[in-house]
Amino acid sequence: MNATIFGILACLLYLVSAGAQLLGLRREVQAKHLFVSLTGLGAIVLHGLFSFSELDTDQGIDLSIMPMATLITLAISTILVASSLRRPVANLVLAIFPLAIITILATLATKTGHAPREQLAPGILLHIILSVIAYGLLAVAALQAVLLSFGDYELKNRKFGLLRHMPPLQTMETLLFELLWSGLTFLTLSIVSGFMFLSDLNLPGLIHHTSITLAAWIVFAILLWGRYRLGWRGAAASRWTLSGFALLLLGYFGSKLVLEIILQG
Repeated sequence: MNATIFGILACLLYLVSAGAQLLGLRREVQAKHLFVSLTGLGAIVLHGLFSFSELDTDQGIDLSIMPMATLITLAISTILVASSLRRPVANLVLAIFPLAIITILATLATKTGHAPREQLAPGILLHIILSVIAYGLLAVAALQAVLLSFGDYELKNRKFGLLRHMPPLQTMETLLFELLWSGLTFLTLSIVSGFMFLSDLNLPGLIHHTSITLAAWIVFAILLWGRYRLGWRGAAASRWTLSGFALLLLGYFGSKLVLEIILQG
């Protein structure tokens, strides 16, 4: 099989899994968790094969914007399915699996003029892996923050549309901070490995990317300090989480968008 077939099959299984979860919501019944998990797992395996094929090309390792976006959505989907085995987060597939489908289809449809790297040093590979895990964990945290914000709004205004399909807000809040602690740990390791192994600080966009990533780290660190010392929760925690994640997106994808598409366009 070639990469295109892997990608299309992954999209179909993601669609089936998300569709089963949505059907359960619309009928207000418990979706078959095993079916959603198994189809999601099958999609992740195919997604992984597709992502590997796109990254490891005949010309070298392709780290351009779309293959990396596909790799990050693979990490997000994997973290979500793994988390759903012990936490009530299955409804997040309705946001994450369509996002994975979009990145796969966009990767199939678009090609940039980015030149692949012939090889990667082990230290740089470690930095990339840590970064992808950090982005995945913090992306799930950002989605959890959005749901927590909606749930908090509905509770305060006595509207129980979305809230009826959500776990207790305290459970969601606990999960949010678990994800934030894990995400910040991997983000810290990613930043440290970047300083250790990326010796050429004059690489295009690297200073911009590093500065904004450090700003995101500070936002998440302040949030966790505020949680521990001041008891921050609810809407405040959601705003800080989304602000930090927005900085991460700007630091990574903003830099790559400018360098690979706008300046070469």
